[in-house]
Amino acid sequence: MIRKATKKDVPAVAEIYEKILAREAEGLCVTGWLPGVYPVRDTAREAAEREELFVWEEDGGILAAAILNKRQADGYGSGAWAFPAPEDRVMVLHTLVVEPDRGGRGLGRSFVAYYEDYARQQGCAVLRMDTNARNRRARELYRSLGYREAGIVPCAFNGIPDVELVLLEKKL
Repeated sequence: MIRKATKKDVPAVAEIYEKILAREAEGLCVTGWLPGVYPVRDTAREAAEREELFVWEEDGGILAAAILNKRQADGYGSGAWAFPAPEDRVMVLHTLVVEPDRGGRGLGRSFVAYYEDYARQQGCAVLRMDTNARNRRARELYRSLGYREAGIVPCAFNGIPDVELVLLEKKL
């Protein structure tokens, strides 16, 4: 079940962030994130306080999480968007994470489907998201779900220097 997160969910989401960062440090995955920089517990806490953090809960545990809102990051202004829309008609997915021990089961795909349905319910016509160019797995997932790359923007992103930010979009 996917639902809006509460303050009680923040530690579990932060634990997923930490597990992913630990796996990256071991060379088991590539996100381009940095421990202690992004994402961190405050990333989840602040999103939960804004009621923008969503979690997938099953059997009392958090299996996945993402931030859904209409906030386009600074680099989005440089995108070669094929689907222009007013800001209030664009829904953005940020920081989609899946509990690493539960990967490969379609949770990411299902969460993106939820995001698309949520955006429709909010009256949005365009979906946008981003990922680090180094995160080939995410790029392949989003491409397979019909998202087009609208450019790669070199920037500092969420405190991480020298990011090649891949901008993605899809029209509903």
